[in-house]
Amino acid sequence: MTKNYLLILWVCLCHNAYAQQNNFVIPDSLSAKNYEYFSHNIRYEEKDSIKEKLYAQSWLTKAKREKNFGQMTQSYKALIYTSDNKLQLVYADSMLTAAKRTADMELIGSSYMTKGIVQFDRKEHMDALDSYLIADEYISKTNNHYLIYKVKYVIAQIKYQLGFYDEATALFQECVSYFKEKNDRAYLNSLHSLGLCYNRIGKYKLCSQINQMGLNEGVRFKNLEMEPYFIHSEGVNQYFKHNYRDAIKKLTKTLPVVIDNKDFTNETTAYFYIGKSYWAQELQEKALPYLKKIDEAFQKQKYIRPHLREAYEILIDYYQQRNDKELELYYVSTLVKVDQVLLKDYKYLSGKIIKEYDTKKLFQRQKNIEQYLTIVVSIMTVIIAVLMHRHYKNKRLFEELMNRKPETHQSLVINNTNKETELDINPEVVAAILKNLEKFERNKKYLEKDMTLAKMASILNTNMKYASKIIARYRNKGTVDYISHLKIDHIIELLKIENKYRNYTNKALGEESGFGSTQIFTRAFNNRTGLSPTYFISKLRSQQHS
Repeated sequence: MTKNYLLILWVCLCHNAYAQQNNFVIPDSLSAKNYEYFSHNIRYEEKDSIKEKLYAQSWLTKAKREKNFGQMTQSYKALIYTSDNKLQLVYADSMLTAAKRTADMELIGSSYMTKGIVQFDRKEHMDALDSYLIADEYISKTNNHYLIYKVKYVIAQIKYQLGFYDEATALFQECVSYFKEKNDRAYLNSLHSLGLCYNRIGKYKLCSQINQMGLNEGVRFKNLEMEPYFIHSEGVNQYFKHNYRDAIKKLTKTLPVVIDNKDFTNETTAYFYIGKSYWAQELQEKALPYLKKIDEAFQKQKYIRPHLREAYEILIDYYQQRNDKELELYYVSTLVKVDQVLLKDYKYLSGKIIKEYDTKKLFQRQKNIEQYLTIVVSIMTVIIAVLMHRHYKNKRLFEELMNRKPETHQSLVINNTNKETELDINPEVVAAILKNLEKFERNKKYLEKDMTLAKMASILNTNMKYASKIIARYRNKGTVDYISHLKIDHIIELLKIENKYRNYTNKALGEESGFGSTQIFTRAFNNRTGLSPTYFISKLRSQQHS
């Protein structure tokens, strides 16, 4: 289904391109202009330039009308460089068709070379190499030596991109020798590329010599455009020579220039080797922002090269060591995507890339981290749920406690006339004990330390058996809970009414309420209220300040 859709889209684009060409009418202001005029006024400096595209369309229309296939070829080339990426390959094929109608070896070869450049920009590297090799077959049969070496240069470039560094080196050496006396910019470009090749094959001393030669020759030719690129190349080379400070210094110096030139490739390369240089010096915190720039480039531009892949491996290990599972998973997942892009764009290099993490390991690691994070999230969810439940429960208990009124028991003997007979105690004795119990509560005798049943029975002027039975019947509690609850209720009322008690420690509050220890007090407070004394006091304070 996807292939059918892409085919339909491609046909529509082609149809649209040809429809525009066939329906185009040359403006009156350009109708009398000759081919030379169009050629000189298209500068190839800005894609999608409305003015230059108008010239290119007028040029093509004039050439078609006059059936001049040579000029049609040149006008299609102009359209390639003045159009967006969607139409470039369409125009490249049209250019080739027109060029072949001329039977001009040089023009056909040049057209194949232009198509190769378009394919190279589209990351269709093997297709680009094929186009360059066909271009070489045609151009080698001509006497245009400049064009012959230009083809050698682009073939060397693609071989460098494909990782065939020895073959690229030999071709760039030929280009250096030829362009030295023919074209200073082509000569400097060839020197720069040769230096990059020497670096890739481990000839770091030769790389440094070539870079210095490039700087010197730029001064001799009074052409300093390539100066930052030789410095950039030497910065990368110094990294491999383990001169990390010099590498950082040189690459940092060139960054503003390559950024200003919108040279995304060399900008990203600089970030990578600056980061690696800091990392080699164990300055990890300085290295991280530069290494993360590789991921930014991938996320924003889908730009990645095989050697930049290592940045992800470093970041994965870094966050694994710090047990940051979230970031470790992010970089593992992204590296899986990176490998998919590299396999598509650089499958011929996939076997040469040294990988600490191959695809199977990455998928397994991704799965393991995701399982770990799922467990962590589940545990955190349970913890949060428990904490939330506890929060709302504590809030409800606090509100209930604030609304609770102190218990009163004076009328209990009147309302429970049947209880005396159930106790098997003389009603007059019960009445006397209850009267003493009320007095015990009113005079807060329960605050005395070590208040036992025996001591309480003595205060109530009865024995322990009667005291225990009456408390159970009329206060609905065991003797220990009865005394404990009275103590806690007392301290709760103090905390509600008087601010000074809110500054007391749990130990001081326990002593104030007659408990034998802080631990017994806090346990009794929690049993009585469901809250800790600390929480209750903190809520009282928050209400006080609100």
